[in-house]
Amino acid sequence: MNHITEILILLFLAITFLQSGYDKIADWNGNVGWLKSHFENTFLGNKVPFSLGIILILEIIAGILALAGIWFLTMNDNKEIALYSGIVSCITLLFLLFGQRIAKDYDGARTIVIYFIPALFLVFILQ
Repeated sequence: MNHITEILILLFLAITFLQSGYDKIADWNGNVGWLKSHFENTFLGNKVPFSLGIILILEIIAGILALAGIWFLTMNDNKEIALYSGIVSCITLLFLLFGQRIAKDYDGARTIVIYFIPALFLVFILQ
């Protein structure tokens, strides 16, 4: 039962980001279309596909690092990859928060904070 808190948070992050990344890949056009309308009155309106690609890459990296972090924690008590997962997760969520604030979607921004808290807690307990 070593590192159970870290492992549970890493599982949460892996599920969150890998599912979100999969959704972006599986329905790229639907996501781009919805986001273009979401950001149409902002400076991000004509940068949606590029921005979505950046978010997709960050989410996949965060999710893979979370799974790798679990492996390294359980196999050889190494916290480094788990910490990187927490950091990349926080950065990804800050990008998402920034976008929601730019779009003036304050409810969406508030929702992102719910995901940010465990990611930040993971960084806190691993540093």
